[in-house]
Amino acid sequence: MTAFLVLLGALTLDRLFGDPRRFHPLAGFGRLAQGLERRFHADSRLRGALLLIVLVLPWVVLAAWAASLAWGWIVSLLVLVLALGWRSLDEHAERVAVSLEQGDLDGARAGTGMLVSRATDEMDADGVSRATVESVLENGNDALFATVFWFLVAGAPGVVAYRLVNTLDAMWGYRTPRHRHFGWAAARLDDVLNYIPARLTALAYAAAGRMGSALRCWREQAAAWKSPNAGPVMAAGAGALGVRLGGYAYYHGRREWRPSLGPEPVPDVAPDIAPETASEDGAASGAARIRRAMALVDRALALWMAVVVIGVSFVVLA
Repeated sequence: MTAFLVLLGALTLDRLFGDPRRFHPLAGFGRLAQGLERRFHADSRLRGALLLIVLVLPWVVLAAWAASLAWGWIVSLLVLVLALGWRSLDEHAERVAVSLEQGDLDGARAGTGMLVSRATDEMDADGVSRATVESVLENGNDALFATVFWFLVAGAPGVVAYRLVNTLDAMWGYRTPRHRHFGWAAARLDDVLNYIPARLTALAYAAAGRMGSALRCWREQAAAWKSPNAGPVMAAGAGALGVRLGGYAYYHGRREWRPSLGPEPVPDVAPDIAPETASEDGAASGAARIRRAMALVDRALALWMAVVVIGVSFVVLA
């Protein structure tokens, strides 16, 4: 019961106030990780794994000790509030939607750049919208559903471990010459920690949207995506929304084709065509698409909470 009340309180506080505008612990952790990477980087899986342990384990132990104290529920509440990114994700996505509605493509590109790791300066309005929807769906898992999952499973230490590993994966988990080996441990551990939450998130997206389409896209398309966890989440989300995602994107200066996700037939090969300039109607529909993705995440969270309430009720009444 205490864990449920802490979860409910954390979601409420996050929705009311969002992330701290300055001195967010995850941002500070990211800067610490950058500094240690510059000092100790080597083209080695072992070096990357050791640095991951050095960066993550002390904070997990500290969280476990603090949560065990008499007022540990306050520690758990604070940790969970700082780990959640529900309101922050909505604010960033809404900023892109408003820019699209106003015809401010540069502003929309800049807003999208706050959400994704790929280059946005060449995106048209449709590309901006697709990238933002992808980010809403994927970060809905990372910053909301998986965080809630690990809190329910392992309390504050689970939240700290998950969010710190997820942060390192976002920094080091790319197959670039610098991080191909060094970031291997962060990428693989993040895959392990996200395996169950990602599939529960995909199931929630399906239940909160067009279920048949979502389950079909998940079954037929997820395996083609390069990430074993983002694939189910985004395929199910695309199917639930009835939109197409994927296509060309620029990562670290390289143009990459990503398999199409969504209810329409998927092309066998990447089409070598230039993006068209979107019309005003296209920009408006792109903004609506973003808001539909945000609403899908909200409905999926409501389903998760309903399941949690049912579980708590069984425990209390047993």
